[in-house]
Amino acid sequence: MEEETDTAVSSRTERKALEKAKILQRESERKLFRLVGRVLKKPEAERSEEEAAVLLLHRETVEELCKRQARRNVLKRKQEEVYDDADKLKSKVKQLAVAVEQAKHLVVYTGAGISTAASIPDYRGPNGVWTQLQKGRTIGSSDLSKAEPTLTHMCIRMLHKETLVKHVVSQNCDGLHVRSGLPRHALSELHGNMFIEVCTSCSPVREYVRLFDVTERTSLHRHGTGRRCSRCGGELRDTIVHFGERGTLEQPLNWKGAADAAEMADVILCLGSSLKVLKKYACLWCMNKPASKRPKLYIVNLQWTPKDDLAVLKIHGKCDDVMSLLMAELDVQIPVYHRAEDPVFSLATSLLQEEVQSHTREVIAALDGQEVCSPGPGEQAAEATAVQGGWFGRGYRKGRKKKKKAA
Repeated sequence: MEEETDTAVSSRTERKALEKAKILQRESERKLFRLVGRVLKKPEAERSEEEAAVLLLHRETVEELCKRQARRNVLKRKQEEVYDDADKLKSKVKQLAVAVEQAKHLVVYTGAGISTAASIPDYRGPNGVWTQLQKGRTIGSSDLSKAEPTLTHMCIRMLHKETLVKHVVSQNCDGLHVRSGLPRHALSELHGNMFIEVCTSCSPVREYVRLFDVTERTSLHRHGTGRRCSRCGGELRDTIVHFGERGTLEQPLNWKGAADAAEMADVILCLGSSLKVLKKYACLWCMNKPASKRPKLYIVNLQWTPKDDLAVLKIHGKCDDVMSLLMAELDVQIPVYHRAEDPVFSLATSLLQEEVQSHTREVIAALDGQEVCSPGPGEQAAEATAVQGGWFGRGYRKGRKKKKKAA
């Protein structure tokens, strides 16, 4: 019995000694990396003999630090925004116009870049949500209820009306494609719509379009909005698909429409998307087909995308600028957004009397500032804070909150 106890104590001692050795080794490596890093930052002419000897002695560390710096430089270049000059931009847009006119089945993929003109931040731009969070900064306020469809949204709607665009696949949750007047059957909102909540207890799924952001109380893995279905009493949930989640709702995601459109597409136009998420959806790129039979790819984005090497043409310009030139080349008039004609008003379901206080988000107003639905009493107080729904703020934030220590 004593031998077993001695063995257990010895085993624990050895384990602790091994862990301590690993900690000391890691600390030693960190000190070495810091030392070599400081030397490498100095110009070669200013290094002392001792410092030069350190670099010769620790060549592996030098190589590793050089590789890390090279990776950082590549990443920095990929994050930089590049603009084509005016002549090059016009030349590229002419090429795009020819492709649009000749396309038999043109599909448009859109990202956050088409909504920045509506004062909705993108994710990976210099002032994007991810960029700010990675720098340890807070996300600025964005009053999404006041956002309106941009020139790009209206151009896409008109190109669909003119039968030049067959389908639109969007990563955006801002609902601006629907509000532009684009028919919902021609739209796939792969990550959901902030104005729509659904009852999944009903069959088929019952949909409620609202005039406010329904994601106030929702976030990753928590999709209940706090309201109930007027038909069955089931809890309503938002339609947002967060990172790491799988979207299964038929609408507004419309994955079938997106996959069918991609299958028939001969041209794909990507507008304002980094494609870092879309690239993972193989069905949107016809990867099961030989490269020669896949749709021709055209990209409009200021930053690098992982699909650049596969694109027939990459245009470095703001979406509104490019679409304005494109519509002129196609001789198609750009429609103007009129709030009175916004489809959201005809699609929306009014709240029940007992639900009026179920949210504090600002309601989309009709003409002359008249509100269609009465907001909750806490709405004015909410205006002073950042207006961020579960899809834009909490739900997309990197990192997990630290667990509260037990009292």
